[in-house]
Amino acid sequence: MDTSIGTQFLGELLGTMILVLFGGGVVAGVSLKNSKAEAGGWIVITIAWGLAVTMGVYVSGYMSLAHLNPAVTIGMALAGKFPWADVFPYISAQFIGAFIGATLVWLHYYPHWAKTEDKPTKLGVFSTAPAIRHFTSNFFGEALGTFILIFGLLSIGANKFSEGLNPLVVGGLIVVIGMSLGGTTGYAINPARDLGPRIAHFVWPIAGKGGSDWSYSWVPVLGPIIGGALGGLGYNAIINEDFGIWLWVFVALFLLVLLFTMQLDKKQKA
Repeated sequence: MDTSIGTQFLGELLGTMILVLFGGGVVAGVSLKNSKAEAGGWIVITIAWGLAVTMGVYVSGYMSLAHLNPAVTIGMALAGKFPWADVFPYISAQFIGAFIGATLVWLHYYPHWAKTEDKPTKLGVFSTAPAIRHFTSNFFGEALGTFILIFGLLSIGANKFSEGLNPLVVGGLIVVIGMSLGGTTGYAINPARDLGPRIAHFVWPIAGKGGSDWSYSWVPVLGPIIGGALGGLGYNAIINEDFGIWLWVFVALFLLVLLFTMQLDKKQKA
């Protein structure tokens, strides 16, 4: 297998594109007017997102390490399981793939955008939004969900499975995170999955679209990055008894952001 960084770049791009095409596609099918899947519900969305991740991993797994998520890439690098030199190419590919996947969703459902009047519903096909806008709990939820994701991925990697079964197990992890923790923010747990499609929503002439909610956009980016970093570093601390400096740096950063979000929530109430 050619494992050059160019091949890995292509693998991450294609895998993330598939992830967002299927994941954004199910949200579009459930949410947009006159779709045959309209009102399919949260269970349909969470199962399809889990399968979207599974299919993305299968598509990319023979070309790259199938991270498909900057939080995974950074968390694995901090855990010492991925070279820092490859972090930027992986993350770049993930954002590009997510943008392309979201664009394909827009084109596939092209006539349904004009039939759907609600602007937040249209944005929800591309990016996440909180059920209740409370920055402290929204940030905490995204960080917690991604912590569980990275800790879970490292734990899955430590177990023995039949060849080719791992992507299905990873998909199951995504499903249970979505069903258990996703109801508050829509569980981005992936900066590329949220920001790449949000940019697509911003730049493409989607019929009747509203704003792209940039005031919230940092939460599903910063929350997963910090949560993913703590997932990788926390795994090393708990399993390998490695309490390095980066663990305390990210614990401090997590607490600082929580304090910042508390101030935002105070201003929001005023």
